[in-house]
Amino acid sequence: MLRAMNLLKKYRCRLVAGALLLAVLLLAPLFVGAQTPCQPPAPLPAAKFTDMHCHTAGLGAGGSGCFVSAELRHSYKLRFYLQSFGVTEEELLREGDALVLRRLSARLADSKQVGRAVVLALDGALDERGELDRARTEVYVPNEFLAAEIQKFPNLLWGASINPHRPDALARLDWAKAHGAVLIKWLPSIQHIDPADEKLIPFYRKMAELQLPLLTHVGNERSFTRAHDEYSDPARLWLPLREGVTVIAAHAATTGEYDGERAFDRLARMMKDNPRLYADVSSLTQLNKRAYLREVLTRPEFAGRLLYGTDYPLVEIRLLVSPWYYPRQLTLRQRYTLSKIRNPWDRDVALKQALGFPADVWTKADALLRPTVCGKP
Repeated sequence: MLRAMNLLKKYRCRLVAGALLLAVLLLAPLFVGAQTPCQPPAPLPAAKFTDMHCHTAGLGAGGSGCFVSAELRHSYKLRFYLQSFGVTEEELLREGDALVLRRLSARLADSKQVGRAVVLALDGALDERGELDRARTEVYVPNEFLAAEIQKFPNLLWGASINPHRPDALARLDWAKAHGAVLIKWLPSIQHIDPADEKLIPFYRKMAELQLPLLTHVGNERSFTRAHDEYSDPARLWLPLREGVTVIAAHAATTGEYDGERAFDRLARMMKDNPRLYADVSSLTQLNKRAYLREVLTRPEFAGRLLYGTDYPLVEIRLLVSPWYYPRQLTLRQRYTLSKIRNPWDRDVALKQALGFPADVWTKADALLRPTVCGKP
């Protein structure tokens, strides 16, 4: 209790300012403009589809090999993340990190719309010998742990994460493919990877050979305590695209600027000349992404290039994602009805459908990942 009171005192000004800003964001649209979705709502597919952007995490409990840095473990962010996963630190230490996946799978099984989810591993930063540098790595989810656990859940797929500067990076790609990975996930600003480094050409060519798409963060990264955002410039993706890799820009580059140009605009320009370049729609309904939403859905560069994802567990944080943040696009009845949907995937799908996400968004990931999926319908 004393610790909580001290935290409230320390962040009191920030909390008050945040509450005032939130009130302005919610109330101002009520007095300006008419209610209209970003695009006319499109029907949902009859069959369940795939969420291609979900996360897991762990503390190393149960021999998982996962870890979070001491800095992040003592940050308020970890408590938010664990709560959104539906677990506590005490439960993880008692039952093991695989509990996060069991809870995720059980929640997903209750969804009426989403039948599968791609859960993402996360490799770390490396030292000068090409080995994991724990001092510079904030979150680590090993491929071996995830590949083994995912096999226990018929509704889960997995995405491997391989820092290409590892000495055995090509062998790791072969291993990941053989063990059912459907894509490779990078956070360049956290893993210290420059996608435009020509030393990575053999890695890219192996990815293209194995038909493993690259899902990579583009734009500023704010989920961690530090980041080298220069590595997340969309323009640096020219090299994997040239080498035949299918590239998926996470969150459609809806944060950050490079050389005075929004990362989003830079990504949009690249879409015209790169038919293997896509973007996922995870996090696009978050409070801090609202300004981009209409552009993503209406700009012609993104037509046919958007893939469904949630960025789970962030979609479960009601302060971050809520239909109440869209008074200009949704009626009061719509917002109330959507807010009452308990399942996070069904709530996310219903909100995005009501806001006008195009019909091909829901099934595009299934079509793109189908060549890599091994044995899961």
